[in-house]
Amino acid sequence: MKLARFLFLIIGIALLAAIIANTDLNEAMDLVGEMSWGITIVLGLFFVAFLGDVLAWQLTLPRSIGMTWFGRLWIVRIVGEAFNYTIPAGGMGGEPVKAVLLKRYFGIDYDGAIASLVMVKTINLIALIAFLSIGFALMQFSSVIEDTYRNVAGIGLVVLITAISAFFVVQRFGLLSTSATLFNRPGNRPWADIAITKIQVVESRFKEFYDGNSAKFIAALTVAFLVWCVGVAEIYATLYLLGYPVSVSQAWMIEAAAQLIRSGTFFIPASIGAQEGIFVVMCGVFTGAPVSGFATALVRRIREIIWVAAGFAFGAALPKIWRPVSSS
Repeated sequence: MKLARFLFLIIGIALLAAIIANTDLNEAMDLVGEMSWGITIVLGLFFVAFLGDVLAWQLTLPRSIGMTWFGRLWIVRIVGEAFNYTIPAGGMGGEPVKAVLLKRYFGIDYDGAIASLVMVKTINLIALIAFLSIGFALMQFSSVIEDTYRNVAGIGLVVLITAISAFFVVQRFGLLSTSATLFNRPGNRPWADIAITKIQVVESRFKEFYDGNSAKFIAALTVAFLVWCVGVAEIYATLYLLGYPVSVSQAWMIEAAAQLIRSGTFFIPASIGAQEGIFVVMCGVFTGAPVSGFATALVRRIREIIWVAAGFAFGAALPKIWRPVSSS
């Protein structure tokens, strides 16, 4: 596993090196430098998006976790997301961290924590499908998008929809415990029986939420979709501040392509190289200057680095801020 991660990292670095070799790095850095205070606008937009992510997550948690916990959930999420950004596990590397923090500082049992984390991830992915579908539709009406790009985007979207749909169906109908039970016949593996029982408990949380909290489910979906839309505003603002303005629809297509590529290259740490490549291609298509895409990628990396650093800083400070529930 470690070897595979190392190889994927090397692939990403090689791809990034190839992009840098064919892009004017100094010009891109100059463009970013000329943004000056404008970078705070990008950070502000992401901050708003992050608040939306926390709200969507809170909607999946037990009712006992009221709005007074919002700030604490925000801290738990920023700590977990720091790990998600840096661990090549499809955006799931930080989820165990969140579950541990919820248990340790909030007293939320692991079953409830895991269920909420899986549900909000599913909600975000379903909202992503809607977001990407709109981006794909916009591509069909764009005269500057080549058929090759449309075809690749269409194939990627179909694969993603299939995977996310399967992910939802497995949760909704308890297929994981059912499959595990069939595997464990005639039940001669005690450890498997314990695991199946745990899975069934978590699956009962899924069923309870999806069947009994339709209003919260729809609300969380709406919030998650709006969060993806904030990404469009971020791209629009970034390119405007870089001196290469695009339309809202073009910004939507750029962000949709970037998110599709990130989803498809989850095995590469931080999608290094892949994210830069798609920005260079898509921004080059709409602005005529590939360097604007690399500058946009640099701005996003700066934002990610700042956010990851903040996450690890909060993580280091947590023991000083809160006391574990068990010790109170």
